[in-house]
Amino acid sequence: MSGRADRDANRELRARFDDVYGQYQQLRSNLDELRTRLAAVRVTRRSADGQVTATVGARGELVAIELDPAVYQDRNVEALSRKITETIRAATTAASDATRELVAEHVPAGAGPVEFLRTGDFGALLGRAEAVLGRGEGPA
Repeated sequence: MSGRADRDANRELRARFDDVYGQYQQLRSNLDELRTRLAAVRVTRRSADGQVTATVGARGELVAIELDPAVYQDRNVEALSRKITETIRAATTAASDATRELVAEHVPAGAGPVEFLRTGDFGALLGRAEAVLGRGEGPA
């Protein structure tokens, strides 16, 4: 009778392992696709007057900036600086939104990375680890 119980337990464990491994493979595939899509993100914004155009990547890194020749007619350097900064900031905000949407498509809702991108709270990244360690579930 003990042998049958062991076989049943082993069968259940094997089924659970197969399920978890299948979930892992799906998540891994999703992350590979996510990495590819994030690398391709480019967001472009123009200043209100169309004289400044900024393009940024998924992390908000500046990829390109274009200045219309008309910007040189106005000699107000401070105004031009503000216009460039505001245009880059608008592009970066839009890229952050696009990145958050992409990540949310590939990572389970409520997951630490999604919450971190939404709130900027580093605690969201560590929340599960802290919860596990706090309950003593982690390695000894």
